[in-house]
Amino acid sequence: MATIGYAAMCEQFHPTDLVRYCRLAEEYGFQSAMVSDHFQPWTPQQGQSAFAWALLGAIGATTRLRFGTGVTPPGWRYHPAIIAQAAATLEAMYPGRFYLGLGAGEALNEHVVGRYWPEAPVRLDVLMESIDVIRKLFSGKVVKHRGEFFSLESARLWTVPSSPPPVYVATSGPIMSERTGRLCDGIITVGAADDKIRMLLGRFEKGAREAGKDPATMPRIIQLHVSWAESQEAAVEQAMREWPNGGMNFPKQDIRNPEDFEAMAKLVRPEHFVGRVFMSPDLDEHRAHIQHFIDLGFNEVYVHNVGRNQEEFIRVYGQKVIPALS
Repeated sequence: MATIGYAAMCEQFHPTDLVRYCRLAEEYGFQSAMVSDHFQPWTPQQGQSAFAWALLGAIGATTRLRFGTGVTPPGWRYHPAIIAQAAATLEAMYPGRFYLGLGAGEALNEHVVGRYWPEAPVRLDVLMESIDVIRKLFSGKVVKHRGEFFSLESARLWTVPSSPPPVYVATSGPIMSERTGRLCDGIITVGAADDKIRMLLGRFEKGAREAGKDPATMPRIIQLHVSWAESQEAAVEQAMREWPNGGMNFPKQDIRNPEDFEAMAKLVRPEHFVGRVFMSPDLDEHRAHIQHFIDLGFNEVYVHNVGRNQEEFIRVYGQKVIPALS
């Protein structure tokens, strides 16, 4: 049985509400939580952007869920040494429950520190060096590092768990998928066309096998955006209002401000959400949608309902969708 997780979106909800939603999700059969790590929301309408790492500690203290970041970008807002310290602390406090999800990031959140925002290949190189730094620090040994992007001078983590947390990487391209299989513990991606999904998982598995790992035992994680409401019209309307970025079928990593996304949202139409946000009032259709990605090979699925109706969504999914999955 695949793990079905709840996607806690810091861009949309106050952290106190997200703690409550995660507790409710656990009660209704969700097994894990994925917390988005943003400095700003995508659009002003979304209205929030709390510090994800504070929320992670609260989820650990008030639930028994597995939980982690979906995803944290090292190298801009966060030096990788600080990410390593935060991740090691959470795993030490909640053994076996925390995972570290990493990604290359977006200018929306990372430009705020005033550093140059490079092209995508450089961002991937920053990510790979960050993973190396984090892995070294997880050893608990004194680390000295002088790389292309980062330096460490006699750095050591003093609070370390008995085993380091797993490191998962978000990727949507073939090269990074293969690197992830080779160097990390699992892959994270988002909904896409079946051919692309099969390509990404195939490259991930290739990298894992080349590193002597069994890809069948490794987490293959997908985050799915859905819009559930009482009618098709309401499901479409809430996606348009609350998550218009889900209908923007173009690269968004270089856009810097929520107000810019708000301006572009005026061009978004319902048909632009096809293949990106699943919109339906029919819970059996939601079940089939999730089951399809399980059948493609994912063993962890995190569901984000884009609407404000989080409590209703959690209850109906727990009652009608999760028990019907196989």
